[in-house]
Amino acid sequence: METEAYAGVDDMASHAYGGRRTNRTETMYAPPGTAYVYLCYGMHHLFNVVTNGEGIPHAVLIRAIEPMEGIDIMLQRRKLSKLLPKLTAGPGILSQALGISTQHSGISLLGDNIWIKDNHPSDRSKRSDGYDIISSPRVGCQYAGKDAHNPWRFRIKGNKWVSPAK
Repeated sequence: METEAYAGVDDMASHAYGGRRTNRTETMYAPPGTAYVYLCYGMHHLFNVVTNGEGIPHAVLIRAIEPMEGIDIMLQRRKLSKLLPKLTAGPGILSQALGISTQHSGISLLGDNIWIKDNHPSDRSKRSDGYDIISSPRVGCQYAGKDAHNPWRFRIKGNKWVSPAK
């Protein structure tokens, strides 16, 4: 999995920077566990999870996943015939593979439509997956001044399912 964090009103890379509230960004102020999906460049649906308390517009962009279930339908949605990292490695293609679009913005991720599932044991002290989580600056945030350098992109080191570094 690969993610990027956005710290709301204090983060120049966030859609809610400075307390900005628009029809699109209002979802960022929703309760934690809400989907915030927006259209990027008029064509890519980007899936985020609202992560802080209601009224605090923090969110995490889901950039990439390792597909484990529903692979056939993901391949179909992406018009691919073979399971390769390009199936879900990048936020726009990830949403395409999962069938997520702006119509899902504002829904609770605690329901039956979209949810986040941990396929690993719940007792973290017993995890033996050996993941080395690394952080780096977020992708495409050069416009964000000092916040462009925040190391808020998180991914599994060496994992082929993360999006290519820019």
